[in-house]
Amino acid sequence: MKPRIALPADTFTEATNIINERNAEFAPDPAIQAITKSGGIPIILPSIDPADAANYIDLFDGVLMLGGFDVDPTFFNEEPHNDLGETYRKRDLFEIALLQASIKAGKAVMGICRGMQVINVALGGTLYQDLSEDPQAKLKHNQQAPGNLPTHHVNVQAGSMLSSLIGERSYVNSRHHQALRQLAPTLQTVAKSDDGVVEAVESKMNTQILGVQWHPENMFKHNQESQALFTNFIERSSEASSKANIRTA
Repeated sequence: MKPRIALPADTFTEATNIINERNAEFAPDPAIQAITKSGGIPIILPSIDPADAANYIDLFDGVLMLGGFDVDPTFFNEEPHNDLGETYRKRDLFEIALLQASIKAGKAVMGICRGMQVINVALGGTLYQDLSEDPQAKLKHNQQAPGNLPTHHVNVQAGSMLSSLIGERSYVNSRHHQALRQLAPTLQTVAKSDDGVVEAVESKMNTQILGVQWHPENMFKHNQESQALFTNFIERSSEASSKANIRTA
């Protein structure tokens, strides 16, 4: 059986052209295509009461945390700064609860852009609400080039899981204005841009979590390194499913 991949839904807060619906929940098609091409079955999860998030756990083998709104800074004990973008607390509450339950249950985890940031916050880390707060940040991290094209390089730690997938220097796309600040205790930084901004993290003790700051779902069709990230995620999800079956046998 193919591994089932949870995609926590984003929310379109304006009225859509379908029956004038507001707050429609959706998953981006590039992420769905990347999962299906790599051998997974995507399952889109709407944001529900965080107290009920753990009820989703038996439905999937891996969870892909996607991009979207800025993370509400009150989740890392800060008040909002002037350069904070749009937030959506309902989604934050649900995704943090879902992620914590997923890690506890041994599910495979992949984070993209905001998704990596949510992982860090959920595990006790903090963020720069805007890169203007980071004295090291000098590169253009919110590109104006087409989103499926790379614009800056990242330097990957030798010996990391990520380096086995994309090598020690990779050319990536970039669409973010927030970034990791204080790293969560159970994570390790495995890639940075030339100006020192954190570009990827992994679990310290195992291969359960991989998060990247860029958007491989926009490049996987023509970029082998981006495809390798999704192939690895599906493989890790299959392993998580096999371990779960052994425990319940």
